[in-house]
Amino acid sequence: MATTSTESPSLTTGEEIDFWPAESLPFMKDEWPRLRCRFINSLPVGAWDDFILSEWDLRACGWEDFHPHTETNFVLEGELHVQTEGKTVILKPGDSARVNPGRTGRYWAPVYARMVTIYGPNPQGLESHSFRYFEI
Repeated sequence: MATTSTESPSLTTGEEIDFWPAESLPFMKDEWPRLRCRFINSLPVGAWDDFILSEWDLRACGWEDFHPHTETNFVLEGELHVQTEGKTVILKPGDSARVNPGRTGRYWAPVYARMVTIYGPNPQGLESHSFRYFEI
């Protein structure tokens, strides 16, 4: 996954306040030109006991993956569709939805969506898989 920094963010710095400066949203991968993402406080690699915060921007595209942790999406702008196990919800600005662990989540924006995503703890470090990008 692309990041704009050469150093991985850390969940905690040990300081009184953990601070992560704003960064631009890089492309997830060069071959996925309509999907941008930045992981704010940590990369979702290995085990973690806290939450991981990220920002996403989808432009007439979608993303699908299986994850062992919860994934909560909070829509800031646009419209996001979230689907798992045959159930679909449509989120507008201010709406949120959580895909619970052990499921494949499918997320897409027919036109545009910008959202903040929270990954729940993954203390065993189980990996996400079955990644699929698609354009609409």
